[in-house]
Amino acid sequence: MRKPYLLFLGDVTEFSAAKTAAGLKQWRRDDVVGQHRLPGSGVDLELTDMTPAQAAQAGAGTMIVGVVNIGGFVPEHWVGTIVDALDSGLDVAAGMHQRLNDIPAIAAARERTGRAVHDLRQPTRGFAPGNGRKRTGKRLLTVGTDCSVGKKYTALALEAGLRARGIDADFCATGQTGIMISGRGVAIDAVVADFISGAAEWLSPDADPDHWHVVEGQGSLFHPAYAGVTLGLIHGSQPDALVVCHEPVRTHLLGFDYKVPDLRRCIDANVTAARLTNPDARVVGISVNTSRMDPASVAAAVREIEAQTGLPCCDPIRHGVDRILDVLLN
Repeated sequence: MRKPYLLFLGDVTEFSAAKTAAGLKQWRRDDVVGQHRLPGSGVDLELTDMTPAQAAQAGAGTMIVGVVNIGGFVPEHWVGTIVDALDSGLDVAAGMHQRLNDIPAIAAARERTGRAVHDLRQPTRGFAPGNGRKRTGKRLLTVGTDCSVGKKYTALALEAGLRARGIDADFCATGQTGIMISGRGVAIDAVVADFISGAAEWLSPDADPDHWHVVEGQGSLFHPAYAGVTLGLIHGSQPDALVVCHEPVRTHLLGFDYKVPDLRRCIDANVTAARLTNPDARVVGISVNTSRMDPASVAAAVREIEAQTGLPCCDPIRHGVDRILDVLLN
């Protein structure tokens, strides 16, 4: 994708719906020139507001649809903005399940302008089923008590922390936002179910003995909608280590009337699943998303979780990940 980026926030009203844009701002701030919002938007990433034409004049190369919704579709009233971006000289990229290139008005604008339209959630290659054979190198997978609890941020922070210690490591993106951040990966929830584990094997292949593939987790084993993609990713990643991601103040699964599982239960279930393809798999830490908590509550939650699990607990953004890495590497 041509850099820098204009982040399109549509008219979403909840910050969680803009997690793609927020992730790009957090991890690739130097590649972002501004945001474009429609009337009614309740999300502000504190970036410069720009129209597509203004962004193009400022040197932007691509407008990224930085929001997600249930079902991954493009609302009809967004199409005009996407066409406007193409007409203004920008490429457009999105990670929705619905392909931008399948929308007639957008396809016509692409042909008319010669600009690129990137559908990042669509795999560009096929995969074999997983085989479960042991691979060289080392792998860490982030898993969660729920969706949207920080698996991507945790994996990125762990990769950065390993590299800061002089250890060879690569972030393996398994979602559209991670692909936009890293420039490579597989949108694992768009892979046919039988081939999810094989895609994870392809994404984290044989490597040098001391190399770490840090694999971004998806979904949760306890989520009624997305447990399947989590299980395939666990088996294919063949992780030596897992980090469990959790939001302490969340009581129910996001958008569902299911209670968030107990951490001990979550640890045991993920380790049991992982040991199918790696009998030595272990959990090395708990990563917490404390963005909705005050400092005093954070400290209390960390103490409680560490007492409950016997594992180091930290928020990668507030605290860094050194304590988890100390356990991982020893």
